[in-house]
Amino acid sequence: MFGAMDTAATGVGLGRVWMDVIANNVANANTVRPAGEAPFRASTVVATASSDLSGVRVDALAQQGGPPEVVFDPDNPLADPEGYVVRPKVDLSQEMTNLLMANRMYGANLSVMQQARDSYQAALQIGRS
Repeated sequence: MFGAMDTAATGVGLGRVWMDVIANNVANANTVRPAGEAPFRASTVVATASSDLSGVRVDALAQQGGPPEVVFDPDNPLADPEGYVVRPKVDLSQEMTNLLMANRMYGANLSVMQQARDSYQAALQIGRS
């Protein structure tokens, strides 16, 4: 009876995880490491629809690949002897776009939950009449 709410709840959960991952990526966009150390790697959410059409589930958090950005910054206290530090490759415009999508998805699923609740309450009122 409450399938719509359960399905929408999985979407709300996915939206929350996605926004948390985006926030972590943005927070670490300027995190530098000494050259030779592994830089921060932005993550993405890997999700799939449930095979029984009961919603979505988060399968994994995948780290984005690609070579890090090595920057000459001799004044940075983390710079190696040659003056280089490693910066993460975080595309802030892509992260903001993802944040807008995650926010819309979260809101849409909340709206479905509210509509389902209202429908269930109306059905209960009909049953009481």
